[in-house]
Amino acid sequence: MNTTLTPYPIGTPGTPWGDTERAEWLAAQTQQRSYEAEVLSVIEGLRTRFDVEEYGCLDYGAERYPLMAIRSRDWRDDLPVVLITGGVHGYETSGVHGALQFVDRYAADYAGRVNWLVVPCVSPWAYERIHRWNPNAIDPNRSFRDDSPAQESAALMELVAPLRERVLMHIDLHETTDTDETEFRPALASRDGEPFKPGEIPDGFYLVDDSENPQPEFQQAVINAVEQVTHIAPADDSGEIIGSPVIARGVIQYPLRQLGLCAGFTSAPYKTTTEVYPDSPRATSAQCNAAQVAAVCAAIDYVLG
Repeated sequence: MNTTLTPYPIGTPGTPWGDTERAEWLAAQTQQRSYEAEVLSVIEGLRTRFDVEEYGCLDYGAERYPLMAIRSRDWRDDLPVVLITGGVHGYETSGVHGALQFVDRYAADYAGRVNWLVVPCVSPWAYERIHRWNPNAIDPNRSFRDDSPAQESAALMELVAPLRERVLMHIDLHETTDTDETEFRPALASRDGEPFKPGEIPDGFYLVDDSENPQPEFQQAVINAVEQVTHIAPADDSGEIIGSPVIARGVIQYPLRQLGLCAGFTSAPYKTTTEVYPDSPRATSAQCNAAQVAAVCAAIDYVLG
């Protein structure tokens, strides 16, 4: 895809943002969809079958966002725990709706075999604005660390804290979009006073494994399942996906905990971050949701097997 090098409209090139630039950026953000209508209403409809809880609340000015989690009703201390998260980046739509679709259609299949905890929309303010950051221009997916600067990340870590050492598998549902290259990476460079370096958006699904504890067979099991639903992203001409070496078909690695990424904040031996490409001419929104569901089911099936 073509990428313009026109300076980002907010900030001075080479100078990190201050309060003035952050306020200017925030003023430009507008609500484009409803967390209550599209997410909370769906969660409400699941209460008859599963345990639903409000684990925190975000108060941003006059706006209040309850943070919701869904658990298996047959929770047993002798069963392994799996964690499914979506919407850490609010604009990554299939992460949110894929998580909800998993609960609605498939979660009951795992009754008595595993305890599952699903947090479908970690960042509801960003969900409504179709954005990557929270109102403070902070990326929650770089903020899963002690004394987190992001309320969204801190609240999720507090929810999971009692289970942190018991989680067997954590799958975090994301998307890579064309707007990563046209909006979010240029905004990041401007915010941090760094030069923007154009990249290439991969066409297809891929996974991010943990370079500090790689699980190649686990990752490949997820890739194999998702391939039945949508296509897997190929490596670029440099043998990379978004600047990282492809270490197996459709798989790259990051040091998850070191980078403060959501998938890295528990002690789970099996971790992965999904990346769906919703802008592909070869994929529909329904396929993207289905790819996330397939990834979740395959991940759980693998660790149970």
